[in-house]
Amino acid sequence: MRVALIAESFLPQTNGVVHSVLRVLEHLHARGDEALVIAPADPVGVPMIMSGAPVITVPSLPLPIYPEVRIAGGPAAPVASLLRDFRPDVMHLASPFMLGWRGVLAAQAVGLPTVAVYQTDVPGLAVRSGFRLGERLLWRRIRDLHSRATLTLAPSSASVTALEAQGVERIRLWRRGVDSRRFRPDRRDHELRRRLAPNGEKLIGFVGRLAAEKQLDDLAVLRDLPGCRLVIIGDGPERRRLATVLPEAIFTGMLHGDDLARAVSGLDVLVTPGESETFCQVVQEAMASGVPVVAPAAGGPLDLIDHSRTGWLYPPGELLTMRDRVRDLVGDDAKREAFGRAARASVLHRGWRPVCTELVGYYAEAADLHAASLRRSAHRR
Repeated sequence: MRVALIAESFLPQTNGVVHSVLRVLEHLHARGDEALVIAPADPVGVPMIMSGAPVITVPSLPLPIYPEVRIAGGPAAPVASLLRDFRPDVMHLASPFMLGWRGVLAAQAVGLPTVAVYQTDVPGLAVRSGFRLGERLLWRRIRDLHSRATLTLAPSSASVTALEAQGVERIRLWRRGVDSRRFRPDRRDHELRRRLAPNGEKLIGFVGRLAAEKQLDDLAVLRDLPGCRLVIIGDGPERRRLATVLPEAIFTGMLHGDDLARAVSGLDVLVTPGESETFCQVVQEAMASGVPVVAPAAGGPLDLIDHSRTGWLYPPGELLTMRDRVRDLVGDDAKREAFGRAARASVLHRGWRPVCTELVGYYAEAADLHAASLRRSAHRR
């Protein structure tokens, strides 16, 4: 199989979209498939090849409010030319919006089936960033784009419901995998814990991009929990401001690979307060590490957290309830450890191999649907 993969964001960026794309490329390479990646150019540099797949970049500009995010707008014709040269069987659109719009138009021009993976709640991010007036226009773009795709894959039941409410059809549920060999309880680094908690404090952590949509100001209600320390793992445009909002917190900066796994397994509780998560990969990584999670009952965490068994869900906006849930776990060692064991057991079947095998099945379904559509069109003519 030949797969053209349009990545709305790619290396050197670090986010859930990039992580998923890299795992898909690894799977396709292991199967012996041929892939091509089309991604935004980045002044820091983009690798020319990844898991055997050539990476072709297109000109991009920085997003004004988040300069590290690159936007690759422009006409569809250059993308169509790349597709004609590569001759793929299917196009994978990873979190499409700007470059993905060009991709879906180019695929229509060359007669190619498309699988559009919805992964970012762009309208929700706009609202959280203060651009509420743009929410309707952003949903219109998402609706128009996904309506042109042969199939849309959504990462959670909440995302399926949101897309259906906007009139998007041909939606399939496609969750994400987790590397439970990298993220596991025995990664806990006791020396690291001694540095972060020299007086034996319980570590309450957040992992992710430090941006407005993550609602990290909500963590301020945890500042004065006795015997606890906040650990913020990640980086982003809000870091400097958050250092003043959460002066007692430890900011580790961005961590990757085994360093990230050691840091996550060293936490006692993970808290992820953002209400716009379509999936929330870090929830799975914490659970695989045996760390219970506290999150709002919204978006992706609704599917991931078994309330009162692997973590706690709290009503969105009810921060005192969130505080009580965290206090419940840090104050009861036996309960926290039981939650952590149940959390790990709940994700052991969610490896990337079965998830990507399912994705290849969706590629085949999209090709069949596209061929059937062509036959119907020919019959009508």
